[in-house]
Amino acid sequence: MTDRPEKDMTAEIAFWDNIAERYAARPVQNMDAYEETLARTRTYLRPDHAVLEVGCGTGTTALKLAPHTGHITATDFSPAMVAIGQKKAEDSGVENIRFRALDAASPEFDRDAFDVVMGFNLLHLVGDVDETLATFQRTLVKGGTLITKTPCLSGWPFGLLRAAIPVMRLFGKAPKGKLHFFRIADLEARIERAGFRIIETGNYPQSPPNHFVVATKL
Repeated sequence: MTDRPEKDMTAEIAFWDNIAERYAARPVQNMDAYEETLARTRTYLRPDHAVLEVGCGTGTTALKLAPHTGHITATDFSPAMVAIGQKKAEDSGVENIRFRALDAASPEFDRDAFDVVMGFNLLHLVGDVDETLATFQRTLVKGGTLITKTPCLSGWPFGLLRAAIPVMRLFGKAPKGKLHFFRIADLEARIERAGFRIIETGNYPQSPPNHFVVATKL
């Protein structure tokens, strides 16, 4: 499933479980960028699509996109996050989302099962980026669509953030697992090597760049 030791996975899941309630209550930091991401994503969804969102958090994005597609399987490896998402769907009367607690590279994702796979603010957090992208590629139908959005925080001044991560972890302010500080070109190259053709990109917001990529499975 992942290259991270089980004890590290347990600590990382515990981090996200512990902040789940605060995460759910926190407002979107850049609403304009978020709305632009949703708008671009909706253009790739159809009423007959089976959609997978990996790293769904507490389900906000899945709930906003649910009226625009057939069915969404929303997953996160934090059971607490998933439980909040499920409660939000029930309270909202949304019936076309299924929430599941699964790791991003879970072998439980069936081959050729989804028309669209989405991963927002995810790839910089996973232990093995290439394994995760391979999972996305495997579970998409041929010609299916991958939609991702990833903070790309390489270079100055983000080196200061990288140096501060160990201290932030000591105080429970950063997840325990590996964090990736991507260059945009390197991120796109990884996606292409995983068997995708990139058809759209953008940065929402522009600074610091949160890089939006739409690609089709070859």
